[in-house]
Order: sequence, then structure tokens, then C-alpha cells
Amino acid sequence: MSSEKKNLPLQAVEQLHHSLISFPQQFKQEIAKVIVGQEKTLDLMMVALLCNGHVLLTGVPGLAKTLLIKAAASLFHLDFNRIQCTPDLMPSDITGVEILEEAHGTERGFRFIKGPVFTNLLLADEINRTSPRTQAALLQAMQEKQVTVSGQTHLLAPPFIVFATQNPIDSEGTYLLPEAQLDRFLFNIAMDYPSLAEEMEIATQTQQIHSSLEPILDQARLLEFQKLVHEMPIPQYLVQWIVNYVRATRPQKEAHEDVRRFVEWGAGVRASQNIVTAARAKALLSGHNAVTTDDIQAVLHPILRHRIIVNFAGEAEGWNSDQIIDRLLEQHPFTV
Repeated sequence: MSSEKKNLPLQAVEQLHHSLISFPQQFKQEIAKVIVGQEKTLDLMMVALLCNGHVLLTGVPGLAKTLLIKAAASLFHLDFNRIQCTPDLMPSDITGVEILEEAHGTERGFRFIKGPVFTNLLLADEINRTSPRTQAALLQAMQEKQVTVSGQTHLLAPPFIVFATQNPIDSEGTYLLPEAQLDRFLFNIAMDYPSLAEEMEIATQTQQIHSSLEPILDQARLLEFQKLVHEMPIPQYLVQWIVNYVRATRPQKEAHEDVRRFVEWGAGVRASQNIVTAARAKALLSGHNAVTTDDIQAVLHPILRHRIIVNFAGEAEGWNSDQIIDRLLEQHPFTV
């Protein structure tokens, strides 16, 4: 354990663990007032919060992607801003702008007006509808937790998490996110249609956001939870498996035949780091004493889905990144 963790009183540590154990149940109980189903998505969102990781929600219209994020934000005593991404959105509409104003009498000076990026939880709705120039305005904020405007660097208050949505079937007037920006998202969560029973329940719900959601977590407690993630033990053999698996996604000479034939680019080093961190957070939320193979499998697809780029030949034969991930799992089973 770190020295900071050792300095915590034993009672405080026990209370923190108790709060963390009850967190998933409280989160889902409150979200259920607004969202029906989507259990896997909710689990991954909780993991992302503990990892301080950005999330890309991909799904067809009508799956309540925006509503889910807005509802989740209302459960925390955190600042929340929303950006509706459009083709005419400018970078300054996100980061902020300097204006010239008179300070005292005839004196003039520049004053920085902060943009919506200066928050804790940022919703970038339909992020693929804004231009690459504007998409790039989030690159520094997502990676370095700071924004540079007119040569001045402004730090973002922790935690800072971007939740972005995109529609995969609408291509007109959209701009694909570049690989460098995709790599900054911890998860790419693919939301699917609800089950028959869930859709029947949704059909009878009123078309309004419930105002009765009770906040369950504040900024200080969330930051404490995030520190606990790095204390979760992970066996060395699982770290070795993760690194070997990520390396196997790259179309190198020794790679699997399907990877060499159908993959343009494999996952980078950040993927290994993210899998380890996310598996630790998943283990914490599941009440495990250490990371297990189940924790890794729960986060593997959403972490690698947007980091494995299928080439033209693969697309022509109907391959996608999820199928590549499954094929490699067959070739690289978990072994002690």
C-alpha cells in the first residue's frame, strides 16, 4: 500500500470499502427510475467512473444514450456540462475564449471566459457530428486534464470525465473520430436494443426525466474510490496474459493468420494499461480480493473494440473488431 493509504485510520478504510460495496446497488437503483435495462452499460459506466476514464457510447437512435448520461450525472455532487455537437461548432465553443474588456477607466485587458470543458462530467452529444478541428479541441483536455488558450494553460479540476455519444448508422454530415482521439476513450460501449420485456416497459413510461433521483456520491468520495483502484492486487501472470494478448492484436509477422489478413492496426500500449486499471476497478465493484479472469473478460471488448482497426479485406469479408477479439480469445485462453 502507498504511504498515503497507510496513514488512513483503519475505521476510515473500512467505511470507504463499505461505501464502495454498496455503490453499485445504489447506482442501479436510482438509474432504474429513468433507464430500463442496459445492465452491462451501467456496470461499465461505474468502472469508468472509478478509473477516471472517458466513455464513448455507440448505438442507434432511441436507446436513451443521452438520457442515461444525464441521469448518471445527476447522481453525483459534481459539475456537469453538455455540448450538443454540430457541424458549425467551433473549438472556442468548447475550450473558452479570451475577450478584450476595459478593466479600470481607459485600461484594457484580456479576460478568459471558460468554456463548457471546465467541469467534472462533460457530455459531448453526437461527437461525430462536429468537425475534426472541433473534435481536436478535446484532445488535450482528455489526455492531460488541461486546456491551452492563447498560450496560457488552464488546469481542469479533478475528476474530469468525458461521456460522448455517436450514432453508427448515420453517415451523412458526420466525421469519423481519428484513431488518436478514439485511443483516449477508456471504453467504447456498444449499446444494443432492449429485450422484449424491457421494451414493453419502456413503451408505457412517460416521456420525461424523473426529478426524484437522489445523489449518492460527492466529489471527495469519488476521488477516494479512484485511489482504491490502484491498491487492488493483480496476479503477475494475468498482467503477462494482458500484455501478450494486446500484442497479439497487432498484424506482425508472428501474429495469428486472421490478424495478419484482416487487421490494419492493432491496439497500442495504452490498451494494456487500461485493461489492468479497468479490471482492478471491476474487481473492486465485484467485491473480489484480487483481479480475476472474469474481471478482465468483462472489460476486454469495450477497451479493444475501438483500438483494433479492420482493413478493407476484413470489412469485405464481414469481419469487425469484436470478432477479432473473440478469435484471439480462442487462441489465447487464460492459463496459470
